[in-house]
Amino acid sequence: MKRSTRIVAFLERGLRGGGAGPEGVPSAPRDPFEEIRDPWRWRTAFDDRFATSFCNICWWSGESFGGFAHSESAVCPACGSIARDRFLFYCFIERQPATKYRVLETSPRLGPAYRQAMKRWFEYRASDFDQRSHRADIAVDLQNIALADGSVDILLTPHVLEHVPGTDLALEEIRRILSVGGAMYLQVPVLQGATARPVEPEFHGDNTPVEWRFGPDLTARLREHGFDTRLLCTEGLSRHVEAGERTWPGETSPEFDATSMLESLCYDDFLVVSDSATAQRVGFVPPYMFLTWECRKLG
Repeated sequence: MKRSTRIVAFLERGLRGGGAGPEGVPSAPRDPFEEIRDPWRWRTAFDDRFATSFCNICWWSGESFGGFAHSESAVCPACGSIARDRFLFYCFIERQPATKYRVLETSPRLGPAYRQAMKRWFEYRASDFDQRSHRADIAVDLQNIALADGSVDILLTPHVLEHVPGTDLALEEIRRILSVGGAMYLQVPVLQGATARPVEPEFHGDNTPVEWRFGPDLTARLREHGFDTRLLCTEGLSRHVEAGERTWPGETSPEFDATSMLESLCYDDFLVVSDSATAQRVGFVPPYMFLTWECRKLG
């Protein structure tokens, strides 16, 4: 699969902001996160604002996100988040009690303003494998993580594991560095019903090769490594799977084999974290595109 030019354009879009100050002198870009002191209070802002669209990361609200309804689009005009960024952050905040966690995020898509905000809210570090496409605080190879046992409370890892050759090595290392009771929130592109190697060479937007195309069977793999695992989803997807539906109503995005996905998803693995009204407003649509694994280390 090669990302469409539309999606790549949104992925590569930087944060917007700034303007002209007195006598045409450029002003400093506005910090889209400046009003946020406690990210767990986002629902207060959500309930107080009646706009059609709302970003749960920077609390922007307005008529609509940029682009189109897709996990790789629906762009927030303030912070630049796309829909899957917001779903990962949503899962973390909804599922964890408020405290100042030690957070590690692998190859975060969002830039300096987001990372500085995360450092205000948490003991936060961003990592990348080779610092080639994502400049980060530390370089981390998920197959051999140079961090101490139990040194991370929350690992946010969006669309990284599919690029790692040794899935089992990575999962062993991740479990080692998590504190007891800590959790990984894991996103990978789920495009088909079963995990397999790509049929032909496949690259994502930063030209990183894809090693694995994961399916819902990743749940069992995670449990084999000792994680207490739930598959977080929205009400819309859960309802379809519970009803035993094997085709998605209406048109689906061509890179998703929605039929094989529906055949492979297990309702008992699901934990619904968002009702349909919230999902629509924050941009978690269409529902089959939004899955995040919560993997908790119990002991």
